[in-house]
Amino acid sequence: MENNSFKHIKLSGPNDYLPFKSTKSGGRQFNIPTRNRNQHGRRIFQQLEKAWQKSENEFLVAFPERTGIYLEFISSPGFELAIKSLEDLRQGIRLCNVRTVKRKVNEDETEITLATVFIPNSKRKFFFKKVEQYLSKQTKSGKPKNAKLIDSIEELRTALLIESFWTDSNDLIPDEEPDWCEVWLRWDKNENEVISRFEKLLSEQQINSKSGYIKFPERLVKLVQVNREQLQNLSRFSDDIAEYRKAKDTAEFFLNLEPFEQQEWAKDLLDRLSISKDSQVTICLLDTGINNGHPLIEPVLNDNDLLSVNPTWGTDDHDRHGTLMAGVAAYGNLQEKLSTTENITLYHTLESVKILPPRGGNEPELWGDITSQAVSIAEINSPDKKRIICSAVTASDTRDRGRPTSWSGAIDNISSGAFDNNKRLIILAAGNITDFNQITNYPTNQITDSIHDPAQSWNTLTVGAYTELTTLTDPDLEGYSHLAGENQLSPFSTSSRLWENKWPIKPDVVFEGGNVAVDHSGMWTVCDDLSLISTHYKPLQRLFEPFNMTSAATAQAAHFAAQIQAEYPDYWPETIRGLIVHSANWPEALFSQFVQNSNVKREIGNLLRIVGYGVPNIEKALYCARNNLTLIAEAEIQPFIKERGKSPKSNEMHLYRLPWPSEVLQELGGTEVKMRITLSYFIEPGPGEIGWKDRYRYPSHGFRFAINSPTESEYEFIRRINTAVRDEEHGKPDTESPSDHWLIGSKNRNKGSIHSDIWEGTAVQLASSNLIAVFPSIGWWKERSHLGKVNNRTRYSLIVSIETQKQDIDIYTPVAIQVEQQIPIEISTAHNKGYT
Repeated sequence: MENNSFKHIKLSGPNDYLPFKSTKSGGRQFNIPTRNRNQHGRRIFQQLEKAWQKSENEFLVAFPERTGIYLEFISSPGFELAIKSLEDLRQGIRLCNVRTVKRKVNEDETEITLATVFIPNSKRKFFFKKVEQYLSKQTKSGKPKNAKLIDSIEELRTALLIESFWTDSNDLIPDEEPDWCEVWLRWDKNENEVISRFEKLLSEQQINSKSGYIKFPERLVKLVQVNREQLQNLSRFSDDIAEYRKAKDTAEFFLNLEPFEQQEWAKDLLDRLSISKDSQVTICLLDTGINNGHPLIEPVLNDNDLLSVNPTWGTDDHDRHGTLMAGVAAYGNLQEKLSTTENITLYHTLESVKILPPRGGNEPELWGDITSQAVSIAEINSPDKKRIICSAVTASDTRDRGRPTSWSGAIDNISSGAFDNNKRLIILAAGNITDFNQITNYPTNQITDSIHDPAQSWNTLTVGAYTELTTLTDPDLEGYSHLAGENQLSPFSTSSRLWENKWPIKPDVVFEGGNVAVDHSGMWTVCDDLSLISTHYKPLQRLFEPFNMTSAATAQAAHFAAQIQAEYPDYWPETIRGLIVHSANWPEALFSQFVQNSNVKREIGNLLRIVGYGVPNIEKALYCARNNLTLIAEAEIQPFIKERGKSPKSNEMHLYRLPWPSEVLQELGGTEVKMRITLSYFIEPGPGEIGWKDRYRYPSHGFRFAINSPTESEYEFIRRINTAVRDEEHGKPDTESPSDHWLIGSKNRNKGSIHSDIWEGTAVQLASSNLIAVFPSIGWWKERSHLGKVNNRTRYSLIVSIETQKQDIDIYTPVAIQVEQQIPIEISTAHNKGYT
């Protein structure tokens, strides 16, 4: 093979660190009704008096230990609620949750916003004073004082004991039979005091609960088994309630497939296999356990790395799913490895942490806490390994539709290193379709069936499924054909197509997930021909078993990530995730399945929410060539700053002057070239159900990237970015250059915590577009500065590639010379030995 592969070029960091210039701004305009001042003010005052009196009679008199009351504020249909003004941290007035519900108005459905607020007894006059000032005082502009707050309120009342705190669908509220629910508790400075109070209350009320809590900024999550009356009692007795949610159950794995045995294949593969002893890379599988007595698993999984969150469960695989995951995570496409005659060297090993019990079904758990325990157990067992965490265990329902949960939030905590500053790469399955009876309603059912919890996690790599498998050879399937076409969406996959647009793009990428066979009557079947091959959990009975769905796709993604980590052992988890996305593209059949007009960004946006950025390419993820190059920057930045006596503000942007091969690009003239940019970072979550608008956000921070247009000077570019940052803070994000060369566009790509896009233009245009800015966007670090994290520093990975279809053009060498990188750089030993 011709040596035309080169390592990625690592940049030392940005060329400039530029502070933002502040300007005066009136802020964004709220959608608030026009009110008759006197009538509206008096009405709200009367409602406040009535609500407070009712709360005193029902709670404070009956329960003198209570230190305050809960009120519920409601917006007018179709209008906003001034959520920011409902909370005053200095006064101890805390926003508990914000919900939106549909309401019919004149035969049309519209949304109203409801906010539950805790008010200490000693601050009884707080909102009364706000209304009095509204009625009697004016601002310098002639408007009633506090007009934005009071005009936004259509109604206020004493909080309902359950409904004002229940943030799931109301039909999930338990009735007479106890059910497992999450209780989200408020905490400020000392979470131990809150835990102690709540544990005492649970004991007094004789409420069954699971051990452990999940901790988030300002929130603690506890799992309790309660009926409706017990939930009401929690609201009556506790000042710490923020919200209630239905607990999560795990899904069945749908793996009742007929296996087949090929003993000679396994022996032949073992004769050709070697395991590198130098690499510290490992894939940690959180699943049903793994049986490493299998001859293909034993070499990559030591007994010491078989672990369990509950010692009484054992570490063996009781279900088959964990061992199926192991075979693909270890070897990738096992069928290819079995059928080749080449020697194979693996540069990673496996770990197993059993997170599912062997008997009696899976009781509801705080799955975020279980996941956190599993990761800690693995890290304590082997602290020095480069660990890729992989799980295909998902909730059985899809009710969240992108909304953060205690499980997805806990995973964002784990990956961000929120409590220990240890960043982690976590790879999750998107989850399979929920109604297999509708599988042949393809692809409508697949694109309208939501990705499962916890795969909406911002920081993880979420994996969906496509398929290349279309060939049927089984004589028993005469009259059947493949349901999905080659390189189309797998019939098992799910999407985020129907999520609100503010949530992350999920899945991030797709890998092979298998296909199904269908006959002329619509009968369908899963078969060996249209599945992958993996390792069976009872090797004494048989060695191989068919494997498919998003579980199989996720195991392949972990194998893919391990190859990158082994090749670049010092790369950050953010970079490994970024390279997987950066290397992905849409096969023509997959692209045309969902996009009819490639110039319409709306269709591209829909495609992203069905199959993410497409199918990753291992060669692009690992190496450059002479006619394409990849630059990588790993940098630390302080997004925000708060100086004494001043309000928090955006702190700095990073400016990169890219070392383009200008002479080569100028010579190429009008030749079409492509540039791809990927920005990957981890956020710290704040997932309490307190809304998305104003300063109540889920992510701690965000980042954006922008590039100068071919005719835009550095001065004009920096000025545009300053304006863009101010506009985003005021609800008007727009960072596109005046001449838009982007395929995806900022409105589609600026979701979640990984952003990738493709710039298309001529070589001459690219020669002039050599400035990239990385800059912060709003998050709770800035907006909730009382939590003390506004001055935090954090990391990001920036990946930039350019390529031309002209094979005889060398754009790699000039850039490598500019950054003083030795060339040619030979491809790794791993690649030469067949690590693919």
